Amino acid sequence: MAKPMKHFGIVQMTLSTLVMPCGFLIWGMAAIPGIWMFQEAGGMYDGWQQLVAQGAAIGMGLLFWCLLDLLILGIFGLILRPRTESAQAPTQSWLTIRWAFMSLFHRLALPSLKWMVPSFIGDIYFRMMGAKIGKGAQVNSAAINDAYMVEIGEKTVIGGDAVLNGHLFENNGIHLAKVKIGSRCLVGTHAQVNPGCVIGDGAVIASRAVLPKHTEVPPGEVWGGIPAKCIRRADGSKPE
Repeated sequence: MAKPMKHFGIVQMTLSTLVMPCGFLIWGMAAIPGIWMFQEAGGMYDGWQQLVAQGAAIGMGLLFWCLLDLLILGIFGLILRPRTESAQAPTQSWLTIRWAFMSLFHRLALPSLKWMVPSFIGDIYFRMMGAKIGKGAQVNSAAINDAYMVEIGEKTVIGGDAVLNGHLFENNGIHLAKVKIGSRCLVGTHAQVNPGCVIGDGAVIASRAVLPKHTEVPPGEVWGGIPAKCIRRADGSKPE
């Protein structure tokens, strides 16, 4: 295993100090169209008409803010996302720093993304961040963390606030592993799927179930509980 990075604390503190203002700068740049529309609306009318125009400008400005926020952060994702099936390194490593950058981008996108799922706009953002999303899939959750480690098959439904994690921290450091979800699957509301999980075609993960790391769910089975276990086999029978 690789050795921990020397002076990790100093590097982490320095990069955090530099990156945090950049995140707020991104939000500010995304607000430029809305600010312009508000100013223009204020000069077009007087009285109640001005209020209506400015109110509409604020609403449309928020829409453009969401779109530009996702576009800018998606571009960063295209450039910086890791391209690997799996990886492991000490907590104090460049891999952790790279993961932290991608996580920060995603957190900056969340206020916008929550309004854009499910939609083709949300899917475009996730794809820019590295996710593979099949035709006809419905992604109803903004909590697709580590999108570059996630594959979702055709006509699969990811329920509201379901969490897909491609990373995990353990005693020996950070682990990245692909989450692979087959076609025509259902991941229920508030379910959690952890790194390395493979869900077969047509399988169902029940609402609020927690799928432990590296779990393999056979095609057609229904899993539920904490930790999740098979509650109905593909042939309709129940496990003994």
